[in-house]
This record gives sequence, structure tokens and C-alpha cells, in this order.
Amino acid sequence: MKLKKTRKRYCPYCKKHTDHKVSQAKKKNPSPMTYGSKVRARRRGKARGTGNRGRYSKPAISQFKMTGRKQTKKTDFRYQCTVCKKTHVQKKGFRAKKIEFA
Repeated sequence: MKLKKTRKRYCPYCKKHTDHKVSQAKKKNPSPMTYGSKVRARRRGKARGTGNRGRYSKPAISQFKMTGRKQTKKTDFRYQCTVCKKTHVQKKGFRAKKIEFA
């Protein structure tokens, strides 16, 4: 997807519409397993035993598979005001495989 390098947007610091330089920041990936998931996986491994103990009769999980994963990540744009040189972030990104600034 092609986007322009500059865009006229509202600057919360100048409190008016000014030209902004657009740049894309790299998204930070959260860990695939949350704290609670790790705890449950550990407990499941600790309480291993014979017989029918439900989920506790299975070995501990080391990693979850990301099933039903989306093909793309949401974009993360940073807007730098050309007047005050302050940078701010947009609220909501959109999904795109490749973004090119022209």
C-alpha cells in the first residue's frame, strides 16, 4: 500500500492542524504465553499422576501454537509535527502486508 510521506493532521501540542511527517515504527510482539498461561502449564506438569486427573494427568506445556493466526499485523505510524517537531501516535492502525511511503 502506498502512502504519502507528509500528511496534514491535528497536532495535540500546537492545538491546530499542521503538516506531519509519517514514519512507521516496528510493532513489539508480546510473549506468546501470558503469565497465567505459564502458571497453569507449570501446575499441570507438577500434579502429574496415574489415573484420571483431567488436565493434570498430562505433561506441562512448554509452548502454545498460534492457531488461527492472522496473516498481517496492524500498522503503527508515528507522526512528527513539522512546526513543533513533537511526535505522536495514531489511535488505530489498519492491516496491510507492505507499506511504502512515496
